[in-house]
Amino acid sequence: MSTMLEIAKRNQEIDEILAKLDQLMPHVTFSDFNKTTSAKNSKITILNPKDTYCVGDHLMLHLELYDHSGNRKNYGGDFLKARIYSSNLKAGASGNIKDFGIGTYLVNFTLFWEGDVRVSILLVHPSEGVSALWAARKKGYDKIGFKGKFLNGTSEPTAECGFHLNRKAELCEYLDERDQEAFYCLKPKHVSCDAIVRLEPYYNPVSYLSALEQSLLKRSNLGVEIPHAIKEIRVAQCNQTKASEKCKFGVSSPSPSGFVWQNQWYPLFCNMSPFNTSKQIETCLKGKLVYFIGDSTMRQWLENFKIKVPSLVYLDIHITGRQLKFIAVDTAKNIQIQWKKHGHPYIGFSEYTMKDYSYVTRDIDGIAGDKDTAVVFTLGQHFRPFPIEIFIRRAINVRRAVQRLLLRSPGTKVLIKGENTRDFDMDQERFSNLHGYAQNLAMKHIFRDLDVAFVDAWDMTVAYATNNVHPPDNVVWNEIIMFLNYICPDINTK
Repeated sequence: MSTMLEIAKRNQEIDEILAKLDQLMPHVTFSDFNKTTSAKNSKITILNPKDTYCVGDHLMLHLELYDHSGNRKNYGGDFLKARIYSSNLKAGASGNIKDFGIGTYLVNFTLFWEGDVRVSILLVHPSEGVSALWAARKKGYDKIGFKGKFLNGTSEPTAECGFHLNRKAELCEYLDERDQEAFYCLKPKHVSCDAIVRLEPYYNPVSYLSALEQSLLKRSNLGVEIPHAIKEIRVAQCNQTKASEKCKFGVSSPSPSGFVWQNQWYPLFCNMSPFNTSKQIETCLKGKLVYFIGDSTMRQWLENFKIKVPSLVYLDIHITGRQLKFIAVDTAKNIQIQWKKHGHPYIGFSEYTMKDYSYVTRDIDGIAGDKDTAVVFTLGQHFRPFPIEIFIRRAINVRRAVQRLLLRSPGTKVLIKGENTRDFDMDQERFSNLHGYAQNLAMKHIFRDLDVAFVDAWDMTVAYATNNVHPPDNVVWNEIIMFLNYICPDINTK
């Protein structure tokens, strides 16, 4: 159980992180769509033009944003996505964006590969849309609802469930007193709160946006390319330096954290071995106990391991409820990999059992840990429809669980898989990449001083230009290769 002092410190940290994120967001209002940022009318110019650049040089772009009436914007806060790429080389990388707060931006690209390079800058949301989305996120816990099913003899009464139930009725409180995380259900009559067996998420048709604000979130207004007259940038080899360090825990990654070339990911801060064969992967995993905890993007890791390592077989662990927990083993090589979904909130298309359902913190607390144990977790996609303090509280609690794990077992390898970008076709009020971006910033801040590794799936999916909540297998496998390099840095796969 947490002491009052611990609770106060945690709440203070949550408030501080919220305040920092709030400072990054614009707070503007508008009454005319034509006064919002227009990608079509905005301008891009090169600040350091050259006939030919060298690998490692920087390409500096100046952005001037205009509204739909053709007027220069005089404030910032637009949500932009910057990328360079070479389609024929299957190469890509993100860019750093500096907002001057007056409608102008500096975009800084590092040129990582030789060849012809193209530039792409997308206006994901205008600053007015960012402001509206951020304000709407603070207002409600009910954008996604939950229906709890209880067992009462042969009947299954149902009840509304969620994080905040504004009802003057008897509630079932499912409280983790130590971590101060709570989930509630309206109590069915004559049924014990302990009799809950399943939970079913559902889309609740509420909105905290005006009709004018919602117009900014139409698909035609999302992720719009800012036009430019920049021809292909020519990049020559010249001088190139390559990272020679092995991938180490506790080393923060730069931004961008790497680049794609020939469909392979190359981190900037360490030299990555490719793990091309199943034998190399099996050698790394031999004798390992691996825990994957999180959402379906984390489950993709286990599914990809199953494809790449044919000797792995799924165990029937007799758990009812769709996609709650998977375990794959290779008994001959003493390999065990398991995936388990994180606790509330979990959003899907079907109900799931409450059996064996717990928070990431409790799962980590149950791991003994040793030099042959690896833990990877991710949080993000399922938190987007809810006020961000739920996500921040969870991340802080997970940090404390990781600290406890590393205290009792310093040799355990702990990795965080960052949240990846997703498609524009989903409801933006609930699932916008803006929400994921804010969560990604919070996660990096919360875990910045721990001896853990961070797989920057956000930067990777921007570089690969994937817009799918479930990235393609080749992207997922490059995330996994980073994981293998962290847990087996001494295996030579060249």
